[in-house]
Amino acid sequence: MNELKSLNKYFWKYKGLFLSGIIFISISNYFRILQPQMLRTALDLVIDNIAMYKMSAGFDAQAHIFSILGKSLLLFGVSVIISALFMGIFMYFMRQTIIKMSRLIEYDMREEIYDHYQSLSLSFYKRNSTGDLMSRIIEDVNKVRNYFGPTMLYGINLVTLFAITIYSMLNVSPTLTFYSLAPLPFLVIGTYLVSSQIHKRSTIIQAQLSDLTSSAQEAYSGIRVVKSYVREKQTINHFAEQSDLFKNKSLNLARIDNAFFPIMLLMISLSTIATVYYGGLQVVSGNITAGNIAEFVIYVSMLTWPVTSIGWIASLTQQAAASMKRVNFFLKEKPEIVQSAQLNGKQSLDGAIAFNNVTLKYPDTGIVALKNISFKLKRGERLAIIGRTGSGKSTIVDLLVRMYDVTGGNITIDGDDIKNYDINILRQKIGYIPQEVFLFSDSVSGNISFGKRDANKNEIENFARHAAVYDDIMGLTNQFDTLVGERGVTLSGGQKQRFSIATTLINNPKIIFLDEPTTGLDPQARRN
Repeated sequence: MNELKSLNKYFWKYKGLFLSGIIFISISNYFRILQPQMLRTALDLVIDNIAMYKMSAGFDAQAHIFSILGKSLLLFGVSVIISALFMGIFMYFMRQTIIKMSRLIEYDMREEIYDHYQSLSLSFYKRNSTGDLMSRIIEDVNKVRNYFGPTMLYGINLVTLFAITIYSMLNVSPTLTFYSLAPLPFLVIGTYLVSSQIHKRSTIIQAQLSDLTSSAQEAYSGIRVVKSYVREKQTINHFAEQSDLFKNKSLNLARIDNAFFPIMLLMISLSTIATVYYGGLQVVSGNITAGNIAEFVIYVSMLTWPVTSIGWIASLTQQAAASMKRVNFFLKEKPEIVQSAQLNGKQSLDGAIAFNNVTLKYPDTGIVALKNISFKLKRGERLAIIGRTGSGKSTIVDLLVRMYDVTGGNITIDGDDIKNYDINILRQKIGYIPQEVFLFSDSVSGNISFGKRDANKNEIENFARHAAVYDDIMGLTNQFDTLVGERGVTLSGGQKQRFSIATTLINNPKIIFLDEPTTGLDPQARRN
């Protein structure tokens, strides 16, 4: 439960819904308890009056007794129906509070995780796969939601129903209550022994699910490469292997889960037998009535699902704890790029850049990408950097937009260390056209205006012309409203590069970096 302590803030935030849910559950269970008590009274009424009814055979009083007995039973029947109706109404309210709370918390958690993902540095995304990130924000959060929803709902229902039921049973006969509930401690012991195994297996299953999601995500994202090299069969086999692992681990957990229910039903059956046997002895002794036996049998039946749900509640709680541990692992990650405590307050850049003995050692791999690099650029000047693959050309751009921070030396823009600039302003004023273009599954105009959401139609069209992609767009089915597909799958490599150029230029940056942005363009497009 240590991992779930971090969720206490949500209970406090939605304390109104949570407390209301507890009240509605308690009231609903109160009306539920009234039903066996009414049935006990009705049964005792029949037993007490049956002898009188037989004795009055042949007399007019027999019909009168039958009439009174029938009206009394009808009254009890109507009372049971009314009680069940109120019980159902408050059950509806309890679901509208507890389940609603769980959905609101699910929304808040996903927002918190997503915002935290956005704040983390580039090295974090190099260490972790996209599938794993998606699994934690979807599958793990869903399991935590089950903890707030069904687990809390049935857990509170279990506690309140037990409290009210045992109180009613003790008022009738403490001895019979003891024998009726004697098998239940063995159920608690079994739950304790199995819960630790559930926790271990749940953690393993969630980790395997992340691997499965990552495999599927990579196959779908790289479908062009898979088909080009005719690797469909190998990809399917790899996915099948991952699926088999997930299936086997899930079956291992299911075997433990399934063991709960037969054991619980056995304990409930033993409780019923003990109730009838010792209850009969109590009736013979004159301590209770036959109606009390029926009342206790109904009590035991009412406790069947709550008691049975103990194992289910334990399983969901352990799964939620395992999932929350995975979520907390990422939430505890701190961004490596943080705002300086002393910002210079500048809202614009002139463009004078200076690298002063800059060194960068990647924090995740320990590789020294740059060592003692120095150069200066005045406003309006241009610099071409040429080098072999892996020599650090792209790394220089990553440092300027603070995807990484230098490990030696410093970088200044307009004479100020870039760490003294607001990160958002720094990145807004710098245009970066990468060699690996990424387009969103959006329209043409949506992708071009990505860096400037308030761009009007004329601006979008003009910058499409500047990037020599306007004619290509006009040849598309819906022109600027055409959806480009995931990662721009419907476009050629050269078209995507020109889209990237238009996206960068429309934001009117003060500094522009071009990282081999024309490798996919034909000579005519380069001249344009």
